[in-house]
Amino acid sequence: MKIQILGPLSAEVNGGSIVPTAGKPCQILALLALYPGRVMPVPTLMEEIWGTDLPQSALTTLQTYILQLRRRLGTAMGPGAPGSAKDILATRHGGYLLQIPPESVDVHTYETLVAGGQNAFDEGDDETAADLLRRALALWQGPALVDVRVGPILDIEVLRLAESRLVTTERRIDVDLRLGRHTELLAELAELIARHPQHEGLHSQAMVALYRSGRQAKALDVFRRLRTRLVDELGVEPSQQLQRLHQAMLKVDPALDVAAGPRRSSTFDLYAA
Repeated sequence: MKIQILGPLSAEVNGGSIVPTAGKPCQILALLALYPGRVMPVPTLMEEIWGTDLPQSALTTLQTYILQLRRRLGTAMGPGAPGSAKDILATRHGGYLLQIPPESVDVHTYETLVAGGQNAFDEGDDETAADLLRRALALWQGPALVDVRVGPILDIEVLRLAESRLVTTERRIDVDLRLGRHTELLAELAELIARHPQHEGLHSQAMVALYRSGRQAKALDVFRRLRTRLVDELGVEPSQQLQRLHQAMLKVDPALDVAAGPRRSSTFDLYAA
């Protein structure tokens, strides 16, 4: 079985899709796939589908959805498959689970690559970190579960994954900046700060990339526009880190022209106290 969460929901067995056409069974499949090999309690599945307003027939209806998923799974497995759909989508006391290897789900491959990239980052192996983080981000085919109507449980998971994707992108850009790839990052960072207009970390990266590309005035303008937005919309000044970075650019600090030193930190923390 191969399941993709990072984008439209996809689940294939022997090349055949087992994704239901109905919304609620899709929610169940997605939630089970996020935790392969772990029992998902019946109350959690019910909350995902109906929230706190459970119909009287909730348990029976949930069992019907599980049966529908097993039928699709059994059809895709074929008559000669070792084991049955009940062995894959198994019933356990109090819940259900997908008995599949974690690596069958793209989320778990993504998280393994991210962990490896972070370890390489911490050890100062920037080339390996950049490669692993880039491979992790390449698994994304759009927002997680973009075609699934999510309930309260999946909504939390989608938000978690979106934040992880953004943090991983920041980390990969940190590494690329240390590797001297500032010019190649300009277009990507321009898009990112447009999408995240109050994100100081991304703005600090854009400022450094522009400065190292010989565009000091543009780097300072990025700071000016962010400061105006923060003051007008939130009534706050930029953080001390960002203000010190701004001052360093005004003073043409030589430290800006080299990669961050032996301390493994983010671009945003170049001028942390």
